[in-house]
Amino acid sequence: MTTLSISRKEIAAMTVAEVEELATRLELDNYNNAFDGLNDWHLLRAIAFQRPELVEPYIYLLDLEPYDEA
Repeated sequence: MTTLSISRKEIAAMTVAEVEELATRLELDNYNNAFDGLNDWHLLRAIAFQRPELVEPYIYLLDLEPYDEA
């Protein structure tokens, strides 16, 4: 099993089209094994924290809830 490693520079260079392709793979959920899907999910999550504007249309794929500290 390989470990997913992506740098901040690589995330900073990602395009809207690349994120759309990633989201499409996650939506289709047609992976050869669960780890490939998990790697894509972690990648989308990393992008969401660094470039939230790219992930905004696909945030539902991450199932993230805003924190309510009140």
